[in-house]
Amino acid sequence: MSNVESEPVALRCGGDEGGAAVEVLSAREVPLGGPRAMKVRRTLPQRARTLIGAWCFVDHYGPDDITGRGGMDVAPHPHTGLQTVSWLFSGEIEHRDSLGSHAMVRPGEMNLMTGGHGICHSEVSTPATTILHGVQLWVALPDEHRDTARDFQHHVPSPVFLDGAELRVFLGSLAGDTSPVRTFTPLLGAEILLSPGASITLAVDPAFEHGLLVDSGNVRLSDTLLAPSDLGHLPAGPDTLTLTNESPTPARTVLLGGTPFDEQIVMWWNFIGRTHEDIAEAREAWQSASARFGEVIGYPGPRLPAPELPNAVIRPRGNPPRG
Repeated sequence: MSNVESEPVALRCGGDEGGAAVEVLSAREVPLGGPRAMKVRRTLPQRARTLIGAWCFVDHYGPDDITGRGGMDVAPHPHTGLQTVSWLFSGEIEHRDSLGSHAMVRPGEMNLMTGGHGICHSEVSTPATTILHGVQLWVALPDEHRDTARDFQHHVPSPVFLDGAELRVFLGSLAGDTSPVRTFTPLLGAEILLSPGASITLAVDPAFEHGLLVDSGNVRLSDTLLAPSDLGHLPAGPDTLTLTNESPTPARTVLLGGTPFDEQIVMWWNFIGRTHEDIAEAREAWQSASARFGEVIGYPGPRLPAPELPNAVIRPRGNPPRG
């Protein structure tokens, strides 16, 4: 998915601050495309926090009835220095990329695309889709791998059933299940469904910091209650996480985790680099139709142009100290 903001925020960010309390991050609405486009709720990046592990971008959308409204239609756009993770709760999205991949994103099936040195792709909801609902996530690549080759992986995790909960682990390991999908830093990604009133305690890696995105229901993470669309962040240290659904209806969450990402990175539009010059070079390559990004075959329309760069050199912006 593209960051389609006309004036994207330039971010240079580093690792996490210490502390044990859950930090609640609220979402902001961002239009995905033109004036008739659907809106997404973005919880990363923001001024309060820019990274959870290597997770650097969290968009959450739906459930939206897109009948007669056009749905999702994101024209070919570029990425560098990151991996995209697509995960749906309902609906279907057609993915095409310059690697030649042509795949469908469906509920319970993960598509992971590696941008590395450069890739471009398009995403379009299918005509049969009426309700579109899911998340789009980005992972920052570490410096030694940020120019890696393009790649695309598909994985269908089997459900894991616990007392009052159903989990699907699409990245990393949790509750005895391990995803085979390759990542470049230690990561965790899982959808967790909780029955009404259910409470589960999960063993987790104490070296990981975690983020819990609530899709539906009111869910308590440790001692903090999270409402729908909240993202609760917990620093590294605990070796268990307790989730409690305090709603009379089922709750759905997405648990993200990873070791703190200590490198300094610059994020702008759909590019991740290390310097302003990295971003400027990537933008120029995209605008000039360089072979760096290749071409998406089969999308019926023009590609997205890159926004103008800010007039000033991109300056650092990290995670503010927690008060």
